[in-house]
Amino acid sequence: MIRRLLMIAAGAALIAPSAAQAQAVSQSLQGLYETTRNNVLASARMLDEELYSYRPTDEVRSMGELFGHIANAQYTFCSAAAGQQSPATENFEQSRTTKAALVEALEMGFGYCDDVFENLTDTRGAASVQFFGGANTVFGVLAFNSAHNYEHYGNLVTYMRLNGIVPPSSMQ
Repeated sequence: MIRRLLMIAAGAALIAPSAAQAQAVSQSLQGLYETTRNNVLASARMLDEELYSYRPTDEVRSMGELFGHIANAQYTFCSAAAGQQSPATENFEQSRTTKAALVEALEMGFGYCDDVFENLTDTRGAASVQFFGGANTVFGVLAFNSAHNYEHYGNLVTYMRLNGIVPPSSMQ
């Protein structure tokens, strides 16, 4: 579904005559990504250290493991979108357990994606790349990244609410 919507949006952007719309799709995807990035980072920074080991049941990731997983994913998705080998040198979900180390991992992962978005154009976004064993567009990969971030931010929101904490997206 996301892939189909992105293809429609990309097609519309490519035929739009207005110069003001020239970067419409890439800017929209960047805005979506920045919202997910900001909410995840704000969550990681606001939580007390002891909540990083919190998990509502034994079958699910802890908050810290979720943050590590999200940091890893930034390298997976954004390196594919950039057509590069991932520069990640560790599995943050397994190697980092403290708040400071996980916040640093998130900052590094999101920083890498920030750089990828800096170089994104609608022309580049419509290009085909290999991802998870098949062809996709750069736009598709980056949209998947934001969807993945939101999926796990939703986990974090639930964990925070179970602990009486208002998540960053609801603070206003």
